Amino acid sequence: MKIMSTWSVRPGKVAEVVARFLTTGAPGPKGVKLLGRWHKADMTGGFTLTESDDPKAMYESAAEWADLVEIHGSIVVEDSDAGAVLSQLYKK
Repeated sequence: MKIMSTWSVRPGKVAEVVARFLTTGAPGPKGVKLLGRWHKADMTGGFTLTESDDPKAMYESAAEWADLVEIHGSIVVEDSDAGAVLSQLYKK
């Protein structure tokens, strides 16, 4: 499944976030595939799209950064999948 996460830098933690990101590259744990990551231009946070069927691996990914950023994730589906479900639910 795909998970869209938003992340916000905790107050006073920008320098630490930058240092960890530049040092590690912020790879996800085994079992989590990074599909894309976008940083807000004001350096207050960003968005990450990942794919995983392992909730424990997703939790590990969030826990690695919890001291520096607040993370909120949502399972997302693509238009084609949403359309297929909606066409079954809302048949005319």
